[in-house]
Amino acid sequence: MAVSLKKGQKVDLTKTNPGLKEILIGLGWDVKRYDGGKDFDLDSSVFMLGANGKVRDDDDFVFYGNLKHKSGAVEHMGDNLTGAGEGDDEQIKIDLSKVPADIEKIDFTVTIYEAEERKQNFGQVENAFIRVVDATNGKELIRYDLGEDFSIETAVVIGELYRNKGEWKFNAIGSGFEGGLASLGKNYGVNV
Repeated sequence: MAVSLKKGQKVDLTKTNPGLKEILIGLGWDVKRYDGGKDFDLDSSVFMLGANGKVRDDDDFVFYGNLKHKSGAVEHMGDNLTGAGEGDDEQIKIDLSKVPADIEKIDFTVTIYEAEERKQNFGQVENAFIRVVDATNGKELIRYDLGEDFSIETAVVIGELYRNKGEWKFNAIGSGFEGGLASLGKNYGVNV
């Protein structure tokens, strides 16, 4: 059974799952009743960060426009334009054995495409979650359901993998940002 986290909780990933190498990050959400006349398009992104909390270069930003990191450690499985249906809306494959040694954290974010033009925000989103799955057997290891009710934010850092004494851990973050992807990119040192 998966470990269910609350905001701010941290949990061991590789220490409690020895030999874990390949994981799948699943992200999902539903749109509340919305009658603004425009489609809702949420996008997941990955920021691979050094010890300074910044990307080393723009290639450390994996998203719908750069689906695979040059190391092969992170692969975005593609953009879901509607978020319709049950289960994961977007998925990211991670091979922990290929993560460059100078990458300390891998942050998972979700943004709303053209949020300002479409007058959309995370207050109009519900049932958002992130889950960590063992890619070899499909077993869900960790799940974090965002219970927070964001009102004006257009970007959310949902969670992160981080190194700690040679092991990987997961941190349930759930922190909102205004300014969408541009704001996140600036925070992490990416030229968006």
